[in-house]
This record gives sequence, C-alpha cells and structure tokens, in this order.
Amino acid sequence: MKPDDPILKILACPLDKGPLHLLAEEAGREEALYNPRLRRRYPIVDGIPQLLPSSGEQVPDDEHEELLQRMTP
Repeated sequence: MKPDDPILKILACPLDKGPLHLLAEEAGREEALYNPRLRRRYPIVDGIPQLLPSSGEQVPDDEHEELLQRMTP
C-alpha cells in the first residue's frame, strides 16, 4: 500500500471509527495500519488491510513512541 493511496482516507479503525495511519514497511517490519488513540496495530497481508477487531494487536507504551515516528504523514 502506498502513502498516497486514496483508500487510506476512507479506512477507519473498527473500534473507534477514527482514522488510521500507514506504517511503512521497514527492514524486518511489515506494513501495517496504526491507531495511535487506542494504540492498536492492524496488519496488512498481501496488500489487504485486516481490520477486524480481533486482527488488531495492542501495542505496549515503549513501542507506541517508536510507531509514532514510523507513521507516514
């Protein structure tokens, strides 16, 4: 998924219905969507966002700060 993909503007967190931020793929880290308000990360598998509530994982406090830096504008 690319940062300028128009679908990113309409995707929303399944829990709070707020916007999600793309976490770009980096060395050893897969692409994902992130909700910084709830600190939940949703995987992107084969280009398809997995946005079921059960697909998201809670992110610990220390990793949250790192993910904020990875978020694409």
